[in-house]
Amino acid sequence: MRNHWITKYLPTREAIRTQKALWPVRHLLDHPELWHLHRRSVGGAFFIGLFCAFVPVPFVQMVLAALFAIASRCNLPIAVALVWISNPLTIGPMFYFAYKLGAWLLGVELVNGPWELSWQWFGSQFAAIWWPLTLGCLVCGWVSGLTGAVVSRLLWRFHVIRRWRERRARRALRRVKAAARTAAGSEGSA
Repeated sequence: MRNHWITKYLPTREAIRTQKALWPVRHLLDHPELWHLHRRSVGGAFFIGLFCAFVPVPFVQMVLAALFAIASRCNLPIAVALVWISNPLTIGPMFYFAYKLGAWLLGVELVNGPWELSWQWFGSQFAAIWWPLTLGCLVCGWVSGLTGAVVSRLLWRFHVIRRWRERRARRALRRVKAAARTAAGSEGSA
């Protein structure tokens, strides 16, 4: 699969290597597997990116995704881009769902009372919410990462099968046309 529609949206290896902020880790970005698009690297990148999107420390998510992609030789741009599923609009509902799931799995009561968006409230409630939130984030990250990896591999497989069938149909059509030309040529010479 040479011409991917997604390659026009992803940065190239050379564009990333020229970033001055990445100069100290430039040597880690030289491996070609980090930039290739094939079923294993894309499936792994989906798992890593979706799993890291549920890491409950938002500013660390992209760094973790990049480190995991480099360590497992998966597509780096896709893994880092998928972390942005947890953006400022979605991070609240995602983490609240993860907290509720973790509380349900642990069998603990949800923290009730007035919710505030302040460090003081978070500091006072941290002891009650950290374990359910962490467990819920791990479960949600694992399930979404595994689902993303399986779906991306299945879609890749269906795409390849479709291309095989199209190629087979084109070859059959060429054979039919060649046979028709041969038949027309032998009738004309007779």
